[in-house]
Amino acid sequence: MSDAPQFSGQLSTRGSGMSFSLPNLGRFRGLMNAGLGIALLLAAWWVGGWVVQNSDDLYAFADFAPAPTLSRLWQMIGDGEVIAMSGPSLGRVGMGLVYAIAIGVPVGIMIGRMKRLNEVTNVPFQFLRMISPLSWMPIAVMAFDSWDGAIVFLISMAAIWPILFSTAGGVRRIDPAWLKVARNLGANPLHMLFSVILPAIAVDILSGIRLALGVAWVVLVPAEYLGVTSGLGYAINDARDTLEYDRLAATVVVIGVIGFALDALAGQLIRKFNWVRSDGH
Repeated sequence: MSDAPQFSGQLSTRGSGMSFSLPNLGRFRGLMNAGLGIALLLAAWWVGGWVVQNSDDLYAFADFAPAPTLSRLWQMIGDGEVIAMSGPSLGRVGMGLVYAIAIGVPVGIMIGRMKRLNEVTNVPFQFLRMISPLSWMPIAVMAFDSWDGAIVFLISMAAIWPILFSTAGGVRRIDPAWLKVARNLGANPLHMLFSVILPAIAVDILSGIRLALGVAWVVLVPAEYLGVTSGLGYAINDARDTLEYDRLAATVVVIGVIGFALDALAGQLIRKFNWVRSDGH
């Protein structure tokens, strides 16, 4: 019999007690590649900062470089400024998403289930979807008695369409046999909704929410240029007006980190609720 180790889904080193499973190697490689991507991004940022610092025309913007930006970011974290500026923005995005979900999911289910309604609403909805959410800013300012209300409205207008269309698409993909079986078992419309339709489209809804979150987070900053005196958008505008470019760049980093974290959280929820399992073939 050969002394060569048998392959059984693991890479092992005899005599050393070391064993590495292939999934662990895959995760390690993924982390290495992610680290490489971050290093390349930081290197490009450093090169850009060096070019700006050594340019006679751009020298005034030298604080955009990594060293002054990260130094100011550490200071902002220490004195609580990051939390103070992020809290109002997260609240506005959260409220905007609540309204978008409350409208988008029911309407998506209806147009997914009713062919006639889908045909009637498709063109108007597609038309409205293609209008920039910020185009509604003058209407929002006139319609709401507070700046916060106007910003939440703009975020809702940005977030509703991914949720609505993703929900409708999920409903159309439901196997008709499931609905037939539920009806044969005596399910009423409420049973059909909560026991068949919503579980079947949960991943589609979450995927739509993830897309909506990304769009809402992008719209947030220019929306907060309105009359509010708090939030990440206001902080960027204020830093620009006071020529604090290190603070401006640090705020941009904060926006990116929070946005990345929110997207990663949404991705984890999708994986958790994805009850469809592949057999790997």
